Amino acid sequence: MEERDAIRSLAALAHGLRLEVYRLLVVAGHTGLTPGAIAAHLGVPGATLSFHLKELMHAGLVLQERDGRHLIYRAAYEHMNALLGFLTANCCQGEPHLETTAVGGVCEC
Repeated sequence: MEERDAIRSLAALAHGLRLEVYRLLVVAGHTGLTPGAIAAHLGVPGATLSFHLKELMHAGLVLQERDGRHLIYRAAYEHMNALLGFLTANCCQGEPHLETTAVGGVCEC
């Protein structure tokens, strides 16, 4: 992942509502959620949600798919993993036996 892509992703997640939306989509898995389901779960107006979903898509964190008349949003897991890899690339001074621990969420430096 390029640094500019990481910055764009982190900036998108630096907003409380966008972070909530993203975490909800991660939990939803590959099934994803419609905007209506997301709005109902988080209690936000559709127009507000639409703006934030667009920002998450622009950052590459969220994918959109049309299913008939409905839009389905999903977390872009490949991008998420690339971002985590970027953030932990130099963890523990690059020692391979510790990198897998860092990706799992715990750095033992």
